[in-house]
Amino acid sequence: MRSFITAVGLGALMAAGCGAPGSASIAVATDTAAARAKLSSLEAAARALARTDGCSTSTQCRTAPVGVTACGGPRLYLVYCAATTDTVALFRKLDELKAVETNFNQSTNVISTCELRRPPGVVAEGGSCRAVP
Repeated sequence: MRSFITAVGLGALMAAGCGAPGSASIAVATDTAAARAKLSSLEAAARALARTDGCSTSTQCRTAPVGVTACGGPRLYLVYCAATTDTVALFRKLDELKAVETNFNQSTNVISTCELRRPPGVVAEGGSCRAVP
């Protein structure tokens, strides 16, 4: 009797998953691709807001955390000139990116090396800010 129940249960599970071969994996791949595209778009928008030109001194240069790793903490830092960047718009976009990336990381079980990324030093040269190691 036990083997009959197992066979019937297994058959029902197999039938339930036989709608369209691979349709579930295609949907997941499409969702993942759409999420990655959204992350890429948000990061590109943040980069467009972060102006590096217009600073005459290094004290006007700043960094902003971008995204979030699976273990927490930013993926990288973006250099910008505080004198010419709309920092309110930049940090709104970066907050949106962080929220979307956090959700993506959790829903796709992303793993990372859990290394602590520190902001780079910054310097103004020739009227533009850049990172220094």
